[in-house]
Amino acid sequence: MTRFFEDKKIVVTGGDGFLGSYVLPGLENRGCKNILVPKIEDYDLVQISDIKRMYDDMKPDIVIHLAAVVGGIGANREHPGRFFYENLMMGVQLIEQARLCNIEKFVAIGTICAYPKFTPVPFKEDDVWNGYPEETNAPYGLAKKMLLVQSQAYRQEYGFNSIFLLPVNLYGPRDNFNPDSSHVIPAIIKKCVDAINTGTDYIECWGTGSASREFIYAEDAAEGILLATEHYNGSDAVNIGAGFEITIKDLVEKIAKITDFKG
Repeated sequence: MTRFFEDKKIVVTGGDGFLGSYVLPGLENRGCKNILVPKIEDYDLVQISDIKRMYDDMKPDIVIHLAAVVGGIGANREHPGRFFYENLMMGVQLIEQARLCNIEKFVAIGTICAYPKFTPVPFKEDDVWNGYPEETNAPYGLAKKMLLVQSQAYRQEYGFNSIFLLPVNLYGPRDNFNPDSSHVIPAIIKKCVDAINTGTDYIECWGTGSASREFIYAEDAAEGILLATEHYNGSDAVNIGAGFEITIKDLVEKIAKITDFKG
């Protein structure tokens, strides 16, 4: 363990969220004494005036930008415009104002949804521009991918130290289990548990089951983010993942077995 974080003032946007609930203790375990989380009630990070006020109030050395407007397939289909606009405005304006405030380092968290629809497995960073993302998630994925463009452009023109990380799909305790907005693992867990509790003899899963996804335990993703915050200072995107995928069919069968759902 190094002392890199001990004297740093770190702002973690989205620190109250799922991934943030692992990043914050990770910072504490590394001896960080100044962790600041902008509350949505105090700062609307889509609004540039609130971003400026947040930076003036908190005066961070490093920003870890976890905040995002996210959801599962249903939410992406219902809110493509909102997901594009709010994610883009948050990220772009946070980076620009960080540059103007001479902040030491900006850690932008992207999404696996930024990758092209037909990307070979395991995903390699060189493939990130080789096609259009899966249509359902494209507005969200492209909004996040613009932060990679901005990071690279700002490093080239201004020497601004911004890095871009691409965690794969997260899972773990404290995940979102709301059926209207959850991702696939918590959604299937809830379907199985609800079916057991109500005595229903089947669950309904979307698609054919042949699609595959890569997942990482949220605590492991947080560890990757903190290691990159300390050690990585390059312009290229960096994946944080497991390196293998599982089909949705196999995932459903695994979760059914673990929850003891026999329908």
